[in-house]
Amino acid sequence: MIPSRPQSPGAGPGRRTLIGGGLASLAAAGAGVVVGRESLGDQSASSELSNSAQDSPVPAGELKYEFYADRQTGVAEEPQPYATLIALDLKDGAGREELQRLMRIWTDDSARLMSGAGPLTDQEPELAKRTSGLTITVGWGPTLFAKAELEEVQPTWAKPLPAFDKDSLDPAYVGGDLVLQIAAHSPMTVAHAQQELINGAETLVDIRWIQTGFREPMERNGWSMRNLFGQVDGTVQPVIDGMDSGLVWQEEGQEPGWDNATAMVIRRIAMDMASWERADRPARENAIGRDLSDGAPITGGGADANADLEATNDLGLRVINPAAHIRRAAAVEPHQRFLRRPYQFHESVGTQMQTGLIFIAFQTDPVRQFVPVQQRLDEADLLNIWTQAVGSALFAILPGVAPGGYLGEQFLEG
Repeated sequence: MIPSRPQSPGAGPGRRTLIGGGLASLAAAGAGVVVGRESLGDQSASSELSNSAQDSPVPAGELKYEFYADRQTGVAEEPQPYATLIALDLKDGAGREELQRLMRIWTDDSARLMSGAGPLTDQEPELAKRTSGLTITVGWGPTLFAKAELEEVQPTWAKPLPAFDKDSLDPAYVGGDLVLQIAAHSPMTVAHAQQELINGAETLVDIRWIQTGFREPMERNGWSMRNLFGQVDGTVQPVIDGMDSGLVWQEEGQEPGWDNATAMVIRRIAMDMASWERADRPARENAIGRDLSDGAPITGGGADANADLEATNDLGLRVINPAAHIRRAAAVEPHQRFLRRPYQFHESVGTQMQTGLIFIAFQTDPVRQFVPVQQRLDEADLLNIWTQAVGSALFAILPGVAPGGYLGEQFLEG
């Protein structure tokens, strides 16, 4: 078992040592916004969350998560209100040696930042003192393995998602060799961590895309929020610290060396707010299959209740439309469930606003879990009238690391 409590921020190789070694010389939903995922069997609303800002007596600004652990942070923790996702590519000609150097740097810098101490070369270390529940999550994209000559350790599911007919992907938001997910309860904390992590890697990688999102602070112990359509988003989550752990975390024997890893799907979903505003309330609820007021299925119950997909009205018609999002997203097999951790974006581009959802899903095997659900949404989902996927990426989130080691060490030195 890897110790869960980090050593002092100075543990592990320092950035200056790494620079001396050569550094200086060199985020279902595809077509629809997921607002609910029906599952087979137990449909608990959320996993048990540890060290959450809402339950902890520690003020949000002082909240700290431990970097060194079996699993990386930024997955099971209660979602923070602010997040930035950055996809990066290794520079031309860079390979395994440069990746190893990068992982050492990011491990040391992340451990320091999450503990409240800036990296060794941080010119504004005062900004690191307010940790605000900072989590930093690192993943590898499918294209990285060949560049770093690591094909022999590439997970079977670590490959680009298949094409979906309703997608209109912008190359500016597709793919990437690596990903950084940085999240906290303060946008200043996120911005500072982003600056330091990018500064430490600028000679090794190029930025491919950046997506910045926000969500409501949690008002109760759970994952649900409202998205910019006003819909309750993120109900019916797997119990990831219990019976559903295997839906999110790689377990022993699944992929050699990848125990306690997870797969991350990021889909950038554009939302047509002008058209949505013209739709009346019954049309919106019919498209979703949920009540706007509390997120409950229109067949009754609370937000976390099972939807009665077989219920009919006085005319013998299905209460929940055959193309309603809640029906198309329903798991037809027990394994077709995954952990959703979405964020919103609302950005100005000149005089125009871009609005939508950064859909983030964690799972053990996207091919078995995410893809079948997304294919059903792509075939027929009423939300496709108002939404469209414009970005898509998949990453293998590395297992956690013990003090003195670095992320990906078991692959890079194996």
